[in-house]
Amino acid sequence: MDQKITNHSLSFEHQKKLVAFDDFFIFLQTNNYSKKTIYNYEKDLGLFAYFLDLKKITVDRLDKRFINEFKAYLASDDRKTSTMEYNAVKTLGSASINRCLSAVRAYIRFLIDNDYKVLVMPDQFKMVKRERPHPNIAEMDELVRLIESPSTLEQNVEISSRNRAMLEVLFSTGMRISELLSLNKRDLSDTGRILISGKGRKQRFVYLTERAVAYIEQYLKLRNDTQEAMFTPTKGKNINEKQRRISPNYLQERIKFYRETLRINVPISAHTLRHGFATYLVEEGASPAAIQILLGHESL
Repeated sequence: MDQKITNHSLSFEHQKKLVAFDDFFIFLQTNNYSKKTIYNYEKDLGLFAYFLDLKKITVDRLDKRFINEFKAYLASDDRKTSTMEYNAVKTLGSASINRCLSAVRAYIRFLIDNDYKVLVMPDQFKMVKRERPHPNIAEMDELVRLIESPSTLEQNVEISSRNRAMLEVLFSTGMRISELLSLNKRDLSDTGRILISGKGRKQRFVYLTERAVAYIEQYLKLRNDTQEAMFTPTKGKNINEKQRRISPNYLQERIKFYRETLRINVPISAHTLRHGFATYLVEEGASPAAIQILLGHESL
């Protein structure tokens, strides 16, 4: 393994606290994690290893109490560590704390998958509430309010059902607006899995929640037509079938209308829902590589 990765911040004594340490980083490298991600994981696990050393325990003795102590240790302004980079910053922000917790989650998950003795589960490392680094970032509850708003703000039943279904699909899959509007009814499987073609015609699967599937089915029952497109305009039913699709401008305009009507004073767009999808997965401890695949990005 690259010497820079294995020896950047962990002494041999600290490495002994982390069973299968080298194997974990080989796993990251062979699963297409970027060099930057691997570097950050190694640095964050160095902090975890130093904490274990302070407590005189090894990973196989880690329990819920130590998890809480580790989170308190990360948030402490007098925290001491053996890594020069962390010594330079006495107080870690919530983003840095969550990044460290995410690295530990990935490491614990690796140990469990490889049958090592572990007393805790990855999801027990709960993320901390993040500070709002910028006022123009929508909160999760604001996104939920916007997604649900067509049900009450649209007077036309079919439009209400259609727009609610579109927003539910965007948030539950993280797909791009162009991918959403190019969907056909035949693309939806019984399991809620959809094969879509993204940028460069690269194909990937996305997965609908039960809630999103329910709103799609409700909408299609209201339409009761033979059109191929998943989402169609309510006007101009005599237009050629290939032209009967919702335009990106229409959907973005309705999202703006919902936001302003709800008095949400931060910008929200279709891409914001895609970002919210990824943020939710990160906060729930999803693998960065899995999120990359679901979003259709070429790199982490």
